[in-house]
Amino acid sequence: MIHFVNHRPLRGPFPPGSESALFGLGCFWGAERRFWRLGDGVVVTAAGYAGGITPNPSYEQVCTGATDHAEVVLVVFDPARLSYETLLRTFWESHDPTQGDRQGNDVGTQYRSAIFCHSDEQLRQANASRDAYGEALRARGFGPITTQIAPAPPFYFAEDYHQQYLAKNPDGYCGLGGTGVACPTGAADSAA
Repeated sequence: MIHFVNHRPLRGPFPPGSESALFGLGCFWGAERRFWRLGDGVVVTAAGYAGGITPNPSYEQVCTGATDHAEVVLVVFDPARLSYETLLRTFWESHDPTQGDRQGNDVGTQYRSAIFCHSDEQLRQANASRDAYGEALRARGFGPITTQIAPAPPFYFAEDYHQQYLAKNPDGYCGLGGTGVACPTGAADSAA
């Protein structure tokens, strides 16, 4: 498979030094677009499923809620050109992490907010940014953050038609909407 936007191999090989990040923030169509638009530091993005119990699930299986998978976006990035902190800021500001198993009209466990971390450092930064953003949200009257933060489980690629869906279908559905609250700069570097 080739990335529809940047024409790189979706499954690698990736350049030396590349790192992976995994985020769930509602429907993966709009979420993936938020990340590929970050520019040259993004090697590739892919829509998929993670965090559940069913190996190699189909979209139809995930939609039943029985797999416990979330719709997620894999972001392979060059940390010399794009920081994990920037990815975290994009994650927090692109959805409402206080809604539990939903984003707007999209309801179900597959739409939950999640950060799946590939290293102890990513886990530290994710927790620190959650704490800082939680304070910013509380100051604006929002409830507590419900985002799941955990070590990265296996990632399963979604079906081909889901990959870069909104580039292939520019008028397609995107239910993502942020809170309008900015994530504090340096949040990922705050004490955990």
